[in-house]
Amino acid sequence: MNQYMRMAVAEALGGMRTAQGGPFGAVIVAAGGRVVARAHNRVIVSKDPTAHAEIEAIREASSALGRFDLSDCEIYARSEPCPMCLAAILWARIPRVYYGCTHEEAEAAGFSDAAIAEVLKGRPARGRAGKAIEMTRVDGAECSIALKEWQAKADRIQY
Repeated sequence: MNQYMRMAVAEALGGMRTAQGGPFGAVIVAAGGRVVARAHNRVIVSKDPTAHAEIEAIREASSALGRFDLSDCEIYARSEPCPMCLAAILWARIPRVYYGCTHEEAEAAGFSDAAIAEVLKGRPARGRAGKAIEMTRVDGAECSIALKEWQAKADRIQY
């Protein structure tokens, strides 16, 4: 078994066995094989639905390295990243993802991201109960002021 995936599985089991979250773990490795972050799912203990292993690992790696650009890193995840985690991986610019279990295997264990996948295919957003989620744009002109100011900001740091 790959040494980094072994660490990701150990994180998953440790977090799950201590009732911190579901059976998910992730490890981020920088260039040269240096492990810069190890994390597990902390949704239950933190009461934060975004505390997935990959996102926790990205936060830890960014803090350890002092930067948001992780383009020289790769991530090992016990399971194929959900759409939210994949989006975070893309924002962090991580170019390589290694995963063990598939979306289908996670779904069979009760972790389904099928509703999110449907939205990404252009279908209406629906909550867990299948009820449509209302999406209404309000105050667009006022909200765009911050974007215009950002675009004019000479010292902005683009990410």
